[in-house]
Amino acid sequence: MRDFIKVLRRFVPPYKKSLALSIIFNILTAFLTLFSFALIIPILQMLFKVDTTHYVYMSMDGGASVKEACVNNFYYYIQTLIETQGAVLTLAILAAALIVMTALKTGTAYLASYYIIPLRAGVVRDIRNHIYNKITSLPIGYFTGERKGDVMARMTGDVAEVENSIMASLDMMFKNPVMILVCLFMMIMVSWQLTIFVLILLPVAGLIMGRVGKRLKRKSLETQNQWGVLMSTIEETLGGLRIIKAFNAEHKMRNRFHDENQEFYRLSKTVARRQALAHPMSEFLGTIAIAIVLWFGGWLILGGRSSLDAAEFIYYMVIFYSIINPAKDLSKAAYSVQKGLASMERIDHVLNAANPIKDPENPQPIAFRSGAIEYRNVSFSYGENKVIDDVSLTIPAGATVALVGQSGSGKSTLADLLPRFYDVDSGAVTIDGKDIRDVRVHDLRALMGNVNQEAILFNDSFYNNITFGVENATMEQVQEAARIANAHEFIMQTEDGYNTVVGDRGCRLSGGQRQRISIARAILKNPPVLILDEATSALDSESEHLVQEALERLMKNRTTLVIAHRLSTIAGADMICVMHEGKIVERGTHKALLELNGFYKRLVDMQKF
Repeated sequence: MRDFIKVLRRFVPPYKKSLALSIIFNILTAFLTLFSFALIIPILQMLFKVDTTHYVYMSMDGGASVKEACVNNFYYYIQTLIETQGAVLTLAILAAALIVMTALKTGTAYLASYYIIPLRAGVVRDIRNHIYNKITSLPIGYFTGERKGDVMARMTGDVAEVENSIMASLDMMFKNPVMILVCLFMMIMVSWQLTIFVLILLPVAGLIMGRVGKRLKRKSLETQNQWGVLMSTIEETLGGLRIIKAFNAEHKMRNRFHDENQEFYRLSKTVARRQALAHPMSEFLGTIAIAIVLWFGGWLILGGRSSLDAAEFIYYMVIFYSIINPAKDLSKAAYSVQKGLASMERIDHVLNAANPIKDPENPQPIAFRSGAIEYRNVSFSYGENKVIDDVSLTIPAGATVALVGQSGSGKSTLADLLPRFYDVDSGAVTIDGKDIRDVRVHDLRALMGNVNQEAILFNDSFYNNITFGVENATMEQVQEAARIANAHEFIMQTEDGYNTVVGDRGCRLSGGQRQRISIARAILKNPPVLILDEATSALDSESEHLVQEALERLMKNRTTLVIAHRLSTIAGADMICVMHEGKIVERGTHKALLELNGFYKRLVDMQKF
């Protein structure tokens, strides 16, 4: 219950008004339920001549208690009505009063649910927003240690479980305790001896249910973790379907999926069986409680140990039975909440993830004056694996510097340190002499444009892909950017021009076309610093020529950091740095490096071959 209250404290405050109204109407519902049951006593006692007492009107200041005066006067009016109007008409009036009170009761019950619904739906919406915001704010390094499918499972399956368990149980969690408390109050008014006995009896049943609920939470957590494994396998299968088919690995992937699915089935079966136990167990324990109270009440009345008469005892049992159903619903809600809390733990794994890439407490403004970039004795490691080892590099304003070297030499990592996708372990990266950790991440990345080896496009129109991250761009500006990127012509050949949707990850386009759209996006942003990460390595010769032409236009008058495998594309760079095992081992122009007859010369000779 403590964990449940923590969840409510985190997400319910914006909906305090809805919660307060729901509780008020639940209280009204509980009182109306009790008073509608109270009509049973005069029907039993007077209409069927069980009670032959002659009642006289009693004033409130006559020395009697308020309860005694109210009960006496209620019986007085009923007795008077029977004498003047007859028993049948009195019964009809009481029945009509019962209908009216039931109508009021059901109306207030509906209003209680009506006001809890915005809270339920709103909290689930807020959790989804929090997770998405957190995912977009976390550094790229976080996702290298997490399965994408498992992150998706936390955002979909786990949030759905919270919605179907914790939020769906909110109504019961707020309505049933109110009903139980009001009924207990009335039971104390009717017979305090019986009620003390009940208060000893009910917690025993609650303790049994609570122990089973804790075990359910543990198993639910295992089930949700296994669901994350399943989602990861599905995501990997869809992403790698071409390779799976090319290597005839369908059977292997099917066996893997079937084994994981079987484990999910086993865990789901265990959780479902324990959850199914909630209703029978609560009903059985409730019946035992009713039987014991019935025996104890009979023992009190028959032995003359209580002032209760038979009709009042029946009314007491009706009230007690009114507690049983809310208590059973409360136990079922407790079961559901345990499942939801297990999912909330998995959601919190994302929400509470530490983000090492933070804005400084006192950020400095960054005015891009000359645009000189400097790496000062920079080192960086992925865990124990040192990727960048004491690298120093200066990129003059407006210059083009290329990084080359074997795969795994640290080229891309060095480039990723510039927009703070990762932070250096030691040393510093500066722009115009200012450490990039002293400025806001948003301001830093606003200076930069990226064109990567894999052109990442969204399932949206050409226009929206080109204007991605740029506010209020006109169609003329977009078309101009596309022309510079050699993309305008093929865009206009599509069915809807710039409004044509490019498909999932740009699947309706060729590699060269996707890359040119990516370049057009960078051109429209017009950044002073440009990072090109193997932008032409995956293209055929014709596409490479068009893309290279577009890149040359893009690189004019910008400080550019280029990562290249195809050395022919960076022959005109102002400086080429050769990386090997995390260090810059050679630097200079294309011609100067060839004359050194070292690492760079060997790379050029291999490509010629």
